[in-house]
Amino acid sequence: MEVSPDIHVESSRIQKQIEDHLGLGAGTLLFEFRQLDNLVRLDLITVNPRHHQSFLFRYEEGYDKLDALRKMLAYVKNFRDTESSYTIQWRTRGDKELQTSYFRAHNAYEALDKLYYGRDLNTITVFSVVLNPSS
Repeated sequence: MEVSPDIHVESSRIQKQIEDHLGLGAGTLLFEFRQLDNLVRLDLITVNPRHHQSFLFRYEEGYDKLDALRKMLAYVKNFRDTESSYTIQWRTRGDKELQTSYFRAHNAYEALDKLYYGRDLNTITVFSVVLNPSS
């Protein structure tokens, strides 16, 4: 009788591969899963340790948790080849310091969606969105 792989062990292994590939340590990446009808959506969220803000890195949908994780791993291995780099300068309401964040996206609107992920649009003021030259 074949033993089926432990879904939690496999999930942990893939999450570690994603963290390693992105070069981000524990506490800077969050994996949030939610059920959407017949699919599982994985939101990969980054937490910036300097200004303590979180942003959407990418979302993937799969038929289960492992499928979504596998799709995310495939994405992180290739995203630099398929998306442009954007620099966004912004400030949170009540803060005096201008922040700079970098996003990979297909267009400026997608980069802004990642910046505003999970927050009220009125809590952040955007000063500039710049498409960075590709190397």
